[in-house]
Amino acid sequence: MLLAASCGVVGTATGVGLVRPAYRLSVPADAPFRATCHRCGAPVTGWGSPRGCPRCHARLGPPAWLIGVVCGLAWAGIGWRLGPAPELLPYLLLATLGVLLGAVDLACLRLPDVLVKPGFVAGAAVFSGLAAGLSAWPSLLRAGIAAGVLAGGYLILAVLPGGALGYGDVKLAGLLGLFLGWLGWGEVLAGTLLPFVINGLVAVGLLASRRVTRHSLLPFGPAMLLGAWLAIVALPVLR
Repeated sequence: MLLAASCGVVGTATGVGLVRPAYRLSVPADAPFRATCHRCGAPVTGWGSPRGCPRCHARLGPPAWLIGVVCGLAWAGIGWRLGPAPELLPYLLLATLGVLLGAVDLACLRLPDVLVKPGFVAGAAVFSGLAAGLSAWPSLLRAGIAAGVLAGGYLILAVLPGGALGYGDVKLAGLLGLFLGWLGWGEVLAGTLLPFVINGLVAVGLLASRRVTRHSLLPFGPAMLLGAWLAIVALPVLR
């Protein structure tokens, strides 16, 4: 519990630092990073400050308290689940990346390649090193297969007529499959099914409150990320 609490505190501070990156990355595909305030046009530079616009004081990005709490809870859950294991740091970094990706996807319906692709390469490199150091080659093989299966499945859904998934979702599926597969097939199965349940419940709630219509596009990345986190953290408790 002490490790989980410590992870929660550090994760909260880390999450606050994601406010400015979330704002600057929340742009349409192929557009440059945001460099000005959306309200007054004042220059916005740097990546680490959670403060608002220096000229008009408009909020830039998601609320700092909210993204801090979400990241803190994500870190605490991972710390509680894994404990002082060699895999702890990579999964904490995945949680941080996931919070940032979720914030960007909610803001502009986009999962930037500049975050997803390096995350996959880094994850593959770290797990290869862990497999060599721990003789965990079956885990590495399972992770690779899971990444390929999830990415392939999402690709099929993305290219089907009327499919609401984007190629960013396909790439994120590969990244999450890698991390889920390292832990086990149960995590892979749960992390595959839970996003569709979560997204369905959210869609029903938004439709019932008339905040969206049947033709509205909803970001799927947050549901994927929450589903993967739940599969990692909660599945061992249910076994």
